[in-house]
Amino acid sequence: MPKQEKGKSHSTRPVSKRSPSWCKYQPEEVEALVIKLAKEGYPPSRIGTILRDQYAIPLVKPITGKTITQILKDAGLAPSTPEDLGELLKKASRLSAHLEKNKKDLHNKRALQLIEAKIHKLAKYYKREGVLPPNWKYEPKIASIT
Repeated sequence: MPKQEKGKSHSTRPVSKRSPSWCKYQPEEVEALVIKLAKEGYPPSRIGTILRDQYAIPLVKPITGKTITQILKDAGLAPSTPEDLGELLKKASRLSAHLEKNKKDLHNKRALQLIEAKIHKLAKYYKREGVLPPNWKYEPKIASIT
């Protein structure tokens, strides 16, 4: 039996950097769709999935020349923190609330430490890239756990 590779279940990105011939949307239409979906409350990653699945737009950048987050930033709809960092912050707060009630849950105490390490690593990257302000700091909810 051949060795199977792991992590291949995700969809693959289109090979070509140009817009496909079957995609008939104009850049203004795509930008309007992105802004409409953002106003409905969808995060940038979900907007990309909706555009792919419902509107048959494989990638926004080859059509418009801008990414979804750049379009949202120009429209003033971009989230204050990047989406991946925001999700990690939510996860850490949920886990710290869980640890408030269950003080002896050592497995989740370790999981919180790992999540906080990811937050620090990602924050360092975003500060270096200028996405976050240099004085941004993650404040854990409970200092007694770590």
